[in-house]
Amino acid sequence: MSSSSEITRKALKAISALRNLDEFLADIKSKPSSLEAPSENLPTEIPVTREGSGKRLQFLSDKTGKELPFLTGAEPFSDYGQLAGNIENFIGMSMVPTGIVGPLSVLGSVARGDFYVPLATSEGSLLASYHRGARACYLSGGITSVCLIDGVQRSPVFKFDNLGNLGTFLIWILGQIEEFQRITESVSRYAKLLDMKTNIEGNHLILTFEYHTGDASGQNMVTICTDAICRHIADHAPVQPNFWFIESNFSGDKKATSQSFANVRGKKVTAEITLREEVIRDVLKTTPEAMAEYWRSSTIGTIQSGSIGAQGHYANGLTALFIATGQDAACVSEAAVGITRMERTDEGSLYASVTLPNLIVGTVGGGTSLPTQRECLELLDCYGQGKARKFAEICGALVLAGEISIAAALSAGQFSSAHQKFGRKS
Repeated sequence: MSSSSEITRKALKAISALRNLDEFLADIKSKPSSLEAPSENLPTEIPVTREGSGKRLQFLSDKTGKELPFLTGAEPFSDYGQLAGNIENFIGMSMVPTGIVGPLSVLGSVARGDFYVPLATSEGSLLASYHRGARACYLSGGITSVCLIDGVQRSPVFKFDNLGNLGTFLIWILGQIEEFQRITESVSRYAKLLDMKTNIEGNHLILTFEYHTGDASGQNMVTICTDAICRHIADHAPVQPNFWFIESNFSGDKKATSQSFANVRGKKVTAEITLREEVIRDVLKTTPEAMAEYWRSSTIGTIQSGSIGAQGHYANGLTALFIATGQDAACVSEAAVGITRMERTDEGSLYASVTLPNLIVGTVGGGTSLPTQRECLELLDCYGQGKARKFAEICGALVLAGEISIAAALSAGQFSSAHQKFGRKS
């Protein structure tokens, strides 16, 4: 089964993929060295009007070849059969405004290129902030973003009369790993059982099963596989538990937990960039010193508040992206755990990074095949099999762009004025 050395090996394999990107690195280095915007700009100064929407859609069509008929309403949604498995007691659609930020320039082990990222939100100023962060990152050469490892857990609990019975049960369990892997593969075409960990509390035994779930986010998949394993245990164990439950509330499903940085839940992504001083000054309207000082001060605040992790607003960008692309929005409660770091370099630039250990995302299953959500994933070339790690790396880059922009705004005293400008009804 997996060990810490195996996890490290997988992470190094992902990072080593970057060494073979000489051609892409050359392209990154050819980006503007001055404060020129990208050669063709996404129209952002046009007010929220039909005309403005049309110009942005034409820009996206020219750049990506995508038409987005369902998202724009040109083709009405009528196939209600597509909603089976996504909702019960259906009555209609909640319309959430969707916009675009970018280009978000990503140098990843899988995601390589400039992406126009769809975000669905009703919070004014959010897209303006992420777009500004993406522009600063573009002008500084792009964001390195790497999906290191992945795994999704389910943690059933078994109760016994005493520790003796629990011990007998556990000894038997530890010899059944290959059988559990066989059961997993018989239940699911995609799930692979990677690891099983144990936790004893009195006469309670928690077994944490960790799976690889392919390109699906995987919560339903791991539930079904774990249920099959538990039923096999109940039928064959030499000591029967008094009872068992499929989830002990230990796995971290849809909650922030202290286990976040000791393991992975979903996909673990880390992203970094070094922002040039002139970009920070002219685009972000602040200085590397001020941003680094704000990061230090705000990190002390997160410690005092008891926050898990230390970050500014991961939930803003992730929620908007999750809604746009058909992810389980409730998973933001765990996905938004992470660490942001900013420090001034000896050359006067700013190094910034984010690490997200609990990124629950998928490019198949769930809501990803619904019409507008599929269009948004296709806009990123992230729909379907073989695209989940790419999508995760884009998520990491987006989060970093958002952290940079909010830190700049707060360090320069722009935070309230930005919300005054973009986030209030006239």
